[in-house]
Amino acid sequence: MSRFLFVAPPLAGHVYAAGAVASALAERGHDVAWAGPETTLRRMLGDGMTVYSTGMRPYRGQRDRGFRAVRSLWEGFVLPYATFTLPAVEKALAAFGPDVVAADQHALAGAVAAHRHGVRWASLAPQSMELTRPFHALPKVEEWIRRGIDNAGLSIGDGADPRFSPHLVLAFTSRALTGAHDFPPHYALVGPALGTRAAAPDFPWDALDPARRAVLVTMGTLAEDVARDFYPRMVGALRALEGRVQAVVAAPPGAVPDPPPGTIVLPQVPVLALLPRLAAVVCHAGLNTVCEALAHGVPLVVAPIKHDQPVTAAQVVAAGAGLRVRFGRSGADELAAALTAVLDEPGYAAAAGRVRDSFAAAGGAPAAASHLERLAASS
Repeated sequence: MSRFLFVAPPLAGHVYAAGAVASALAERGHDVAWAGPETTLRRMLGDGMTVYSTGMRPYRGQRDRGFRAVRSLWEGFVLPYATFTLPAVEKALAAFGPDVVAADQHALAGAVAAHRHGVRWASLAPQSMELTRPFHALPKVEEWIRRGIDNAGLSIGDGADPRFSPHLVLAFTSRALTGAHDFPPHYALVGPALGTRAAAPDFPWDALDPARRAVLVTMGTLAEDVARDFYPRMVGALRALEGRVQAVVAAPPGAVPDPPPGTIVLPQVPVLALLPRLAAVVCHAGLNTVCEALAHGVPLVVAPIKHDQPVTAAQVVAAGAGLRVRFGRSGADELAAALTAVLDEPGYAAAAGRVRDSFAAAGGAPAAASHLERLAASS
């Protein structure tokens, strides 16, 4: 049996994907440990695991958009989080002695520590932004990111990029969603890694109305500070569809003003358990939410805000599995029209079904675990 050390940032979409793969490895008898903020990891994944705590660096919400959002993500989180956690990750690696480190692309400390200690590592790509190089046509942006990595002391030498392992890159998507990209042979597109959640929030299942089509509205945990203007417009759209649609809205208390009767508003919802009952999802185009929906063949209305979300939104539209609306400017009428279209026009559900089938064929968490096993065996 082999030993695997997982390093992921304390963000739900990143931790849940890595956690599903870690669980698959543990079920096969391998030794698995984590390096990260212990309280956050245990809250998301449960208590039955080994955690080498790195502590937590506070992360502020962002109102920036476009390249400014990319800049604030890297300067405000990715780079300082990596430099803050690197000493603890190196200690974890020395104490645990892994055969392979599985490092999220936004947890650079995992890749850097593995490189320094001569341990093979795999890059985990839970987003499309890094995977498909959206700034390829903007070399100054790519150079700015590379320079930031170098200036933070996170370079791994030989011109290599700590976001992209030379051994294995695991991407939680499929070609049906990414489109035709010429990925290197050590890239494995395994589809979404969906596992059990340690503590699914309570949900009033009896409140779902079987006579109406259920729709989930969620704008992600990192967008709460900028999404408050979106919710009133979404409420207007839901009122226009009140007789045929029942919305489940994942939003902070007080963020959704005067919703239509029967609307369920909760800070957190059990998304995976809810998806089989949904007819559509309205979201910010975060890859985790998009892939969870498409893994169940549920079409989408996507309103991207920042970071990788415009890239993912474009992929959803290109796949025919949903419609894109303007997050900052779409009014209630436009939102209602988009939601009506994905609910009523069968092509969107059919395309979502094709992506679902491609995800199933890619293998998900068990396939990712197999790739990591082969990497460990080659060490």
